[in-house]
Amino acid sequence: MIRCGLRMVRLLGAALLVAGLGLLAPARAGAAYSFGVVPQFEARELAAIWIPILAELSKRTGLALTMKGSPRIPEFEIAFEAGEFDFAYMNPYHAMIAARKQGYLPLVRDAQPLYGVLAVRKDSPYQAVKDLAGKKISFPAPNAFGASLLMRADLETLFHIKVIPLYAQTHTSSYLNTVLGISEASGGVKGSFDRQKPDLRESLRIIYETRKVPSHPILAHPRVPEAHRALVKQALLAMAATPEGAALLNKIPMSHPTSASKDEYALMSKLKLDKFYVKSGD
Repeated sequence: MIRCGLRMVRLLGAALLVAGLGLLAPARAGAAYSFGVVPQFEARELAAIWIPILAELSKRTGLALTMKGSPRIPEFEIAFEAGEFDFAYMNPYHAMIAARKQGYLPLVRDAQPLYGVLAVRKDSPYQAVKDLAGKKISFPAPNAFGASLLMRADLETLFHIKVIPLYAQTHTSSYLNTVLGISEASGGVKGSFDRQKPDLRESLRIIYETRKVPSHPILAHPRVPEAHRALVKQALLAMAATPEGAALLNKIPMSHPTSASKDEYALMSKLKLDKFYVKSGD
């Protein structure tokens, strides 16, 4: 009886030790999460940027983070509104919508603000925004934030002009439309403009910059345990402190990652962009 009792005590102690280790290191259990990325660029370029970043985050956190792509921004919107992504990188207005629909929580963003740019061909006769009244302007998608949503709002509410929008699916395609003469101008953001190949970028001239807002955040769905959200956030901030990690983050671009808050993106409602937001499927 005594031996049996001792054996039971040892088994119980071992079980409690295993349980305790699980509580101390929940992220080392190999939890797997999806990571959605707004398709700002061509699919191949997005994969080249994000797969190495997610591999580094997985190594640092012990979590298995896998990129889940979307062919176009409308499909990305349908996915995050349905809560399909565990983690996601998206534009500021999307972040506000994601918080409303699914309770997504911002973790980090770049300290540099986001703003849209309006570009014309370098040899174009257009010098001012008002010169583009009634002209064709390329945008990546209706709800690409700085490149389209905020830009279209500025054109109508600040400059009181109407334009003919052409939606090119990506930032690069939008700029190409202008260089090729398909559109008179193109909407983009400074980060994506600077990332274009030199021959494309040097063929364009920026004639307008929008109002500045907090940049694209990385968010987590509330179903992700708080401990895992904290690990990913800490790993992203720590990456910026190493040359290798900083080089990876610069490609997003997120050269100066900092903590993000839900309140920052709730303020997007003050921009009164609802009129210009196109709901997925419309």
